[in-house]
Amino acid sequence: MLIRDFDGANKTMYQLIDRIPERQFEYLFFCGMSKQHKNRATVKIPVFSIPNNHSYKIALPDLCKTELMESLDLFSPDVIHISTPSALGFFALNYALKKEIPVLSIYHTHFISYIKYYFKYLPFLVPLLEAMIAKIYRRFYNRCTVTYVPTVSIAEELMSHGVSVQHLRIWQRGINTTLFTPLKRCDHLIKTLTGNDNPCILFASRLVWEKNLETLFAIYDRVQEEDLKVNFIVAGSGAAEAAARARMKHAIFLGFVNHDMLAKVYASSAIFLFPSTSETYGNVVVEAMASGCIPVIARGGGSQALVVDGVNGFLCSPNEPDDYLIKMKRLLRDETLRAKMQSAGLQYTSNLSWDNLAREYFTDIENLANLALSVHEKKCI
Repeated sequence: MLIRDFDGANKTMYQLIDRIPERQFEYLFFCGMSKQHKNRATVKIPVFSIPNNHSYKIALPDLCKTELMESLDLFSPDVIHISTPSALGFFALNYALKKEIPVLSIYHTHFISYIKYYFKYLPFLVPLLEAMIAKIYRRFYNRCTVTYVPTVSIAEELMSHGVSVQHLRIWQRGINTTLFTPLKRCDHLIKTLTGNDNPCILFASRLVWEKNLETLFAIYDRVQEEDLKVNFIVAGSGAAEAAARARMKHAIFLGFVNHDMLAKVYASSAIFLFPSTSETYGNVVVEAMASGCIPVIARGGGSQALVVDGVNGFLCSPNEPDDYLIKMKRLLRDETLRAKMQSAGLQYTSNLSWDNLAREYFTDIENLANLALSVHEKKCI
């Protein structure tokens, strides 16, 4: 929750934080924040940086357990929102269960899909670690009152790991169509970045291995081998950035870009290439679609639910670079098809409203608080 645009989870949380009806709700935030960050409504918790990926930190609630308990007791929450099944998440969940406080969670990160990328050289560990994460899912989400999931496919996968359907509710994600729009197209910007007028293929994401970067590299190789007259643009940074730059020497790397710049790059690119299968939802896919940039993405993870194959984009066999290449070439040579897909994408994203989703969230928070109050009053009779 430190950096607004760091990843999809942070973006989602800030969409809700920015819309808190202050006359109706009072929030107190608990998160791992470094001392230089100040927020009068936040309790700061010591953190531990993950080795080899210092952009991620783990909050360690046991190091300030007494302070946390005192802060929670003083605040006396009616509902507790927990972002993730971390050490802090389980601390909050155990507190809520002890105090009989309802819990709402949002399924942000598809952790179980990361295992095959980080342990690909130790394949015998993969099923053991996946089973361990599935157990954590069951222990956590089956004890939450409500868990929002973005797509039916993610709900079904959680259910396959033993999470009860009664705790799950479909709650998609919104899109700012004022920010992400074809009107942000800027040919001058793209020509400044590329030095030519060739169409652009864009990959925008954190540069981490669970984004299926090996397949991205293979697609890049095919593009180079066929000498396609395109620009290959990469927007984003992360632990694998150095490896990506070394592997895709002729790609144009923008590093981390803010939303305004990203909106222009989306709108000025022809194709959004995204081979990741680890997404819970895939905010970047709808951002691209709302900008008129046609998604060519993996048939896997939560992102696949956003694309109707052949209508508003293409779905590809996740690890088959030639499949992506065939569909990108088809788009590049068929202007009529591009126009139809752009129109369908804009129609789809026009229905995704953060205001409506926030309204639903705060209604659920209010209903959970009223339910808890009703249960408490009955016990007092």
